[in-house]
Amino acid sequence: MNRILVVEDEKPILNLIRMNLLDAGYGCVCAENGLEAADILEQEIFDLAILDIMLPGLNGYELLEYMRPMQIPVIFLTAKSDVADRVRGLKLGAEDYMVKPFEIVELLARVETVLRRYHKTSRILSVYDIEVDTLSRVVRKGGQPVSLTAKEYEILVLFLRNKNIALFRDRIYESVWGDMYMGDSRTVDLHVQRMRKKLGLESRIVPVYKIGYRLEVDR
Repeated sequence: MNRILVVEDEKPILNLIRMNLLDAGYGCVCAENGLEAADILEQEIFDLAILDIMLPGLNGYELLEYMRPMQIPVIFLTAKSDVADRVRGLKLGAEDYMVKPFEIVELLARVETVLRRYHKTSRILSVYDIEVDTLSRVVRKGGQPVSLTAKEYEILVLFLRNKNIALFRDRIYESVWGDMYMGDSRTVDLHVQRMRKKLGLESRIVPVYKIGYRLEVDR
C-alpha cells in the first residue's frame, strides 16, 4: 500500500482528500501545519506528499526544501495560481502543481501518475472478493480467474482507483479509449454493463443520473 502525507491547514479540504485517498486504497497521514509535517517525516516513510503552500510554521516551499534529502515526490495543491508561483514550485523540485478549487478525480489521477513515474504504484487492487494484479493484468473473483476484454479491464481498474466517486462518462471514455468523448454513451454503457455482469458487480457499480457510474464501497 502506498503511503501519502497530506499537509493542508483547511480542515474540510484535508478531510476530503484523506477520505478519497483511503477509498482509493492508499494509506494516508495528515498534518495541518509545516512543523507538524516535519515531525512526522522524521518518524515515518512516505511514497508521496501533497502539500499546500500557505501553511503555518513552515510554508510549502520550505517544507519541500526540508524534504529534498528524503527524495519524496511532491504535488503542490494551493490557491496560489500565479505563473511565478507555479514556476517556483516546479523549479524547487515538485512533480506537479494543482490550483484550488480542484476536482478530486483529477487529484487522484495525478497521484497515480506521479507514483507510476516513480515505479511506486500498488500492484494489487482489490474490492469485495475481486482482486486485480496490475502487473500481470490477471483478474480473479473468489480466487478464480475471470476473462475480461482489454477495455473491460481498464474500466475495472479505473473504478477500483476511484471508489465511491461518480465517474462521468466522458472521463471513463477518455481514460480508457484515449480519445475525445463525442457524446455517444452507448459504448461506455455497454462495456460497463458487460464488466459488471462478469464480476457480479451489478448492485455495486451503480448508474448516476446524467453523469455516469459509481463503484460503491462501504467505508
